Amino acid sequence: MNRTYEIMFIVRPDVEEAEIDKLIDTFSGYITDGGGAVTNSRVEQKMGRRRLAYTVNKFNDGFYILLLVEAPASLVSEIERRLRVSEPVIKFITVRMDEENKRVAKIKAHRDAHVKRSALPQVNAEAAVEVPAAVTEPVAAEPVAAEPAAAEAAEPVAAQV
Repeated sequence: MNRTYEIMFIVRPDVEEAEIDKLIDTFSGYITDGGGAVTNSRVEQKMGRRRLAYTVNKFNDGFYILLLVEAPASLVSEIERRLRVSEPVIKFITVRMDEENKRVAKIKAHRDAHVKRSALPQVNAEAAVEVPAAVTEPVAAEPVAAEPAAAEAAEPVAAQV
């Protein structure tokens, strides 16, 4: 079963650019020959020269390389073993990303389901109160019904005269 991994390793700063490309090709070859696949491009793999958080083997900076890999766990263990014995590599780390992607998707679904009330559009409270008051006012039906009664009362008086 292939899983998704991020393999990041740091190469010594005194290594030439051509040797870094050769090192990336070598590790990519190990992965593809073992039944895995590298999913990121060469531009994405080379993250450039960066300063280290602390001194490693008397180096304060190094070239960061990131490989996104779909491979079985046994192949990733072999890649880690080869990184450990590789002389230009001063540090490496492997992170299993399929569990991380599940966790991020779960957090995103939770956030979509629970929207903050402050993020919703505000309804004017005074306008909401006035609308029911206008609806409850009586319709002008009663004065119309009262007029015929007044007209009937007026007719007998006119007949007597």
